[in-house]
This record gives sequence, structure tokens and C-alpha cells, in this order.
Amino acid sequence: MVDLIARNATRLESVVRFTDVLLLYVMGVIADAIFFSSGSDVMSATHTAVLYFCCTLAVIVFPQFALYSSWRGRSLILMAGNALLAILVVLLAGAVFGFMIRQLGELSINWLFAWFVFTLCGFLMYRWVLYGVLSGLRQCGINSKRVIIVGYGSTGRELHQRARVQRWTGYQVVAAYTGDCSIALDSPVEALPALDDIPAAVDRHQAHEVWITLPLAETDQLRRLQALLGNTLVDLRWVPDITAASILTHRTVEFLGMPVVELNHPASTGTPGILKDIFDRVFAALVLILLSPLFIAIALAIRIDSPGPILFRQPRLGLNGQRFQVLKFRSMRVHQEVDRVTQATRDDPRITTVGRFLRRTSLDELPQFLNVLMGDMSVVGPRPHALPHNELYKDKLAMYMQRHRVKPGITGWAQINGHRGETDTDEKMAHRVQFDLYYIQHWSFWMDLKIILWTAFKGWTSQNAY
Repeated sequence: MVDLIARNATRLESVVRFTDVLLLYVMGVIADAIFFSSGSDVMSATHTAVLYFCCTLAVIVFPQFALYSSWRGRSLILMAGNALLAILVVLLAGAVFGFMIRQLGELSINWLFAWFVFTLCGFLMYRWVLYGVLSGLRQCGINSKRVIIVGYGSTGRELHQRARVQRWTGYQVVAAYTGDCSIALDSPVEALPALDDIPAAVDRHQAHEVWITLPLAETDQLRRLQALLGNTLVDLRWVPDITAASILTHRTVEFLGMPVVELNHPASTGTPGILKDIFDRVFAALVLILLSPLFIAIALAIRIDSPGPILFRQPRLGLNGQRFQVLKFRSMRVHQEVDRVTQATRDDPRITTVGRFLRRTSLDELPQFLNVLMGDMSVVGPRPHALPHNELYKDKLAMYMQRHRVKPGITGWAQINGHRGETDTDEKMAHRVQFDLYYIQHWSFWMDLKIILWTAFKGWTSQNAY
């Protein structure tokens, strides 16, 4: 009973394929009955020809979108996207075919659109019911797959934990290769101390899959494993343990026709990065317009309080280490420092009366919205440090320079978590860098909005800013 579904997988796939084509046909008929205003109960010759053409084409096209591959343990949202694309391709081809045979009659665009919507909704509901039934059976132990994990590092343990928690996927870990480590495994999972034990364990447990999670550095073991499992008729999945090698985040892309893992690819790149940049510039423009009276008032106060320029300019490192001039309202008396930058301290005599207020309230940072508008900075990101500080800490703190893989920000995750102001110890700087890297690794648009709102209501003042 447990393997009944597995033994009949081919028959079940044939039923699903037939049902998909039948669903496409029925939805086309229903859409024609509702939206084609011919006044006749009989489908027009054009619609009939397009209907049969699309149903025939679906038999070829649907499998190309992996609709009949196993989605066990994979994202059903991705499957829904594949289904949408498959149906869209079939109906677009049908539309082209329909325009080629227009002499048979008119082709209704309303019908095609309704057919697409009905088919997609019916397809997703059908799949939802199907996978719901399969998930329920797997939770009951029916149609489960026995798995052996080779490599029980952080990735292997994480996969084991997810298989244990997500019971609906139907994966049962029966053994794990732990190597020389004396790792205690929960019963009834068998610990395999040597690679040579794996083929026998596959036969003994009648395993369906082997998940290989050995680190990339274990090339000798990977070669040995290839020889051992070369004649084993089970599914092999390689989930390389790249956590030790990953610097920021990692993603797999195609490069020169081969899959390549990028190890320090920030989350805020590509299309999300473009949207972030658009938001930054629009937001900066609105702030500059709305706060222009405040800008004028601060400029007058600085001019009256002490001689010197209104704006302070200093070179900083931006995206990928490109230099730019950061802008601030001047908060100190004009002075010169050669080859070093001395951070402001409590009761610093260099700070002017107006400047002390500006630094306490962070109003001195407002001109940086001009930097955002020019594309040198982002509203949210790691704060840019003075160049001498970069030189000092890049050799002291691991991953320090990875902060510059994204645009620096006016405010950031570190700042709203209390890491503002003077960093007079290596420990303080290490904590700030830790929060900056967390932001780069876990960035999302909603995270940016959270930081902006937190800064707007609570983040402008700090006892650490002076």
C-alpha cells in the first residue's frame, strides 16, 4: 500500500495529462458559450478549429514547462507560474492560428481571454486539490520516500530538520553518513561511519533517494562517492554545502552555458535593485521639496553661528568602492586634518552651537538626499565611513569591505538598532558591520520601509550622536 502510488506513477501521470487537456477543452467550450455572441448554440468554425489546435498543442507544450515532473518538496508558487506560462503559450499560438484561418469566421478576443482565465483558475484549483490529497497521503505514511543523507554538516542537518518538519513532502530520512564525527542521530535513523557503507544501506533500507551535502572541499570523497553510487538505481540529489564559502548571499546562475554559484551577490540587485533605485530618487525628490523651508532655516543658522561654508563635503566609498563626495550641513568650525579623520566625541570643542543641535537630531545628514538624487547613495543602506576608517578596519574586521557591495545609506539597519555615533572601539565597529551585513543578506523592500518608518519616528535622535 505504501508504494502503490509509486508503482503506478506512469499511469497516474497519464491520467493527469489527459485531465489537463480535457480541462483546457471544457473551459474553451464554457468561455465560448458565455462570451461569443453569435446567437447560435453551435461553436463557430474558427473557434472549433482553434480549440482543437490548442488541445493538440497542449499535449506537446505542457510537458516542456515541467508540469508533470515531481514537485515534491518544491515551490508550488513556481509550479503555478509555469502553468500560467504554459497556458499562455498555447493560447497565443491558438490566436495566431485563428488569425491565419479568419476566412472561416471571426475570432473573438473576449473568448480567448476568458478561456485563458477559466483554464488557469481551473488548472490551479485542480492542482491544489491533487497536491492536497497527495500531501495528506504522505502525512499518513503513504507514498513516502526513504532518503539517505551523505554529509551531516550544517546543510545536511538543515535538510534533515526540514524533512522532519515538512511531513507533507513525504521524505523519510533513514540513514546519514556522518564520517568520523560521533554525531548522535535520533532513532530510527542509522549512522553510517564510512562511505563504503552507503551502497549496502541503500539496499537495506530500500532507499529511493540519496542527498549529497558534502562540502565543496571534500573533492576526494565526492569522487569516491561517484564510484560507489555509479550503479545504484536511486535518485541522487547534490546539495553542496557552500555556507562556509558564501560571503554575502549565494545564487545559481547560468554562465557560459554552465551553472555557476555567485557567493557575494547582494539581494538588492537586478529588478529589485532597479525598483529600489527608483523609489530612492522619488523619495529623495519629495523630501527635498517638502523640507526646503527647513533647509533654508538651517543654512541661515549655520551662516550666522560661525564663518565657513554651509555644506561639508568629504570623500567616501560608494557602490563597489567608487568614491563620491558625501554632503552634510557643516556642524564643526573650519579646521584641517591631514591623513586622518578624528571622530567627534562628547563635548568636542570643534562642534559649533548650531552643529551640536544638528548632530543630536541628525539634521546634519539631510543634504545627503542630494546624494541619493544623484545616485551616489540610497535612502537605506550601510552608513559610509571616512576613508581612513576604511583603511583601518578592513584589515581588522573580516567582511568589512563587503559593506560596499551596495550603495551607502542615509539610515540603516545598524542605526535603528542603536549603533549610531562614535565607534571608538573595535567591538563597536564590529557590531555595526555585523548589522550592515545582515541587512545586505536579508534585504527586502519591506525591510527598507520598516527602517525608514522607524527612523522617521524614533531614529533621528540618539545619545550616542555628538
